Amino acid sequence: MATAVREALARARHTAKHLEMRDSYMRDDPNFIRWQQGHRDDPADRDSWWRPWLDVVAAATARGVVMRRLRVVSEPLSDYTRYEYDGTFTNVAAGEDVRWLPRSAARDLLLPALDGWVMDDSLLILHHFSGEGQWTGPGMEVFDDARMAEQYARAYDAAWRRAIPHGVYEPA
Repeated sequence: MATAVREALARARHTAKHLEMRDSYMRDDPNFIRWQQGHRDDPADRDSWWRPWLDVVAAATARGVVMRRLRVVSEPLSDYTRYEYDGTFTNVAAGEDVRWLPRSAARDLLLPALDGWVMDDSLLILHHFSGEGQWTGPGMEVFDDARMAEQYARAYDAAWRRAIPHGVYEPA
């Protein structure tokens, strides 16, 4: 499923915007389970946490693609969101600009129903998750539709302006 995002990011020329709005994803992820057991990635040991996904991000940002990840979160953070917060230094190291938006600060925004990506303000990739945060059919939908992508990007940009940069955000 992630292949669609990787391929779109490899073709992106200007921007890649990612919106995450769930309090948990893939709770069976081995890295999340290790985190629950006390493992923390060591920022000084890059080889231990650098993953193939981060190579894709680094290649895109090296080409000049502005890559932004926005996480709309409930506070206090769920265990899964805390796990994401603890590991966000890896996204930043790869070149992503990551921001956090507490739901309480988004009360008057109209946000999309689904997580997803907007590439170059013309391609929209939507993600489908179950209530437990597992992929559900159809998984991802790809829309090469500038009108849909623009609507999604407009809502994203409004939320982004309110969001707190990762280096400043202190979870409640």
